[in-house]
Amino acid sequence: MPFDLRSPHPATAQHAGGNPRAIAWWLLGVAAMVWIMVAIGGATRLTGSGLSIMEWAPISGILPPLTEAEWRRLYDLYRTIPQYELVNRGFGLEGFKQIFWLEWIHRLWGRLIGLAYLLPLAWFWASGRIPPGYRWRLLGLLALGGLQGVVGWFMVASGFEPERTAVSPYRLVLHLGLALVLYAALLWTALTLLRPAPAPVGAEERAARLGVRRAVVLATWLLVAAMLAGGFVAGLRAGFDYNTFPLMDGRLVPEGYAMLSPFWRNMTGNVAAVQFNHRLLATLAGLAALGAAALAWCRLPPGRARLACLALGGATLLQYALGVATLLLVVPVWLGTLHQATAVLVLSAALLALHALRAPAR
Repeated sequence: MPFDLRSPHPATAQHAGGNPRAIAWWLLGVAAMVWIMVAIGGATRLTGSGLSIMEWAPISGILPPLTEAEWRRLYDLYRTIPQYELVNRGFGLEGFKQIFWLEWIHRLWGRLIGLAYLLPLAWFWASGRIPPGYRWRLLGLLALGGLQGVVGWFMVASGFEPERTAVSPYRLVLHLGLALVLYAALLWTALTLLRPAPAPVGAEERAARLGVRRAVVLATWLLVAAMLAGGFVAGLRAGFDYNTFPLMDGRLVPEGYAMLSPFWRNMTGNVAAVQFNHRLLATLAGLAALGAAALAWCRLPPGRARLACLALGGATLLQYALGVATLLLVVPVWLGTLHQATAVLVLSAALLALHALRAPAR
């Protein structure tokens, strides 16, 4: 079967053999590692550490430099790129070591995620514990994780181009977006293995759930759009400008919103427009999430679905508050990292709500 987020037939996962609960908990563990990876990636970006390793060495790069000569070789490589010349010139070998370690941890954690996925998958496969209908899906997740590693290097390589001191914002958003897709696929698959089919409900509750689900779907798409817009904010370092809220330089819409021509370039290349768009999408997403939570409170009986919708509203409020604080405090590393990590919490809440609101059996 093709790889997608749709659930296999409920009876397939529940009755056709395999060990669905063990696989579900394994996938949840890998998803947690991806969540941590997103946070480490945020810290790597905020500290300017992402370009410190200029070699793509999936095997030999597992070990850090072990000799002074190897440290000197890597430092000399770093000194050839624009970031060193324009930002860190003269900071010495000790300064290089400070930015090197975070990027090395980032790459090492990615390798550990690969092993944490590949080795158990091989064991589950060889022992016949994978339920029918899930083998292609699990292989698809493996391919998606491998693609994420390739895209990560594709992103880093853009930072070595002439006159660049950071990676391409487009490639950064691609890397972030793919990480969110991978996390969502892992979480959704695990949830489906744990709860293959929702319980049947009456016609009235079915109609109520459908209405709430539509509200959650709208909120989810707005949240994803706000997250990707946040990637452009990060790529342009737009959070270091217009550090007031809710106005930007005393205006609701900043004066330089449409300064680039043609107009579409402002959406990804203009600091004022990129930050305003992120604020707008975050506000709309927050209102939609709160609306979905209120609708669930009013229309759904107590249970997992209503609780998940309330959690979505709460997580979105928390993320919005963190975003405002990050902006007002001019993006301290710890707060910017927390803001990026909490985005995954919001995505998790949205997926939990959508999964709990699946159409029940008649």
